Amino acid sequence: MNGTRTEPSGDLTVRTIAMPADTNANGDIFGGWVLSQMDQAGGIAGVDRAQGRVVTVALDAMTFIRPVRVGDVLCVYTRVASVGRTSMKIEVEAWARRFCTQLREKVTEATLTFVAVDDAGRPRPIPQDETAAR
Repeated sequence: MNGTRTEPSGDLTVRTIAMPADTNANGDIFGGWVLSQMDQAGGIAGVDRAQGRVVTVALDAMTFIRPVRVGDVLCVYTRVASVGRTSMKIEVEAWARRFCTQLREKVTEATLTFVAVDDAGRPRPIPQDETAAR
C-alpha cells in the first residue's frame, strides 16, 4: 500500500453511503464506522479466498488521512497480500467519493489478518490453489 497513489489498489469490495446516523455529536463520521466497513470488506475477500468462514484476528495501525462526511460514498478496496496455512493478510483501502462529485480521496488504509475457521471455530487450512477461489 502506498499513501501517495491517486487511484485505489485492489478490488472494489464494499461501497456504501455515509449517513447522519454514522456521525458523532460534532457531525463527523465515526472512525469506527469506517473501520467496520473495512472489516466487512476484508471479511468478504477473506471468505472468497479461504472458501469458507474467516474471523478477524489482527489489524495493523490505521491513520486517518482525510475525513469522511455525510453524503460521501465510502468505497473499500481489498487485496489478498499473503496466505499462510490458516491465516491471510488482506490489504484494505478506504476511499471517499465526495458528495455530488466524482472526486475521490483516500481516507485510510490498513492490513487485516484473518484466520480460516471450521464450523466449531477452530483454525482450518486455507486452500493453497488461489484459482479455486475465483
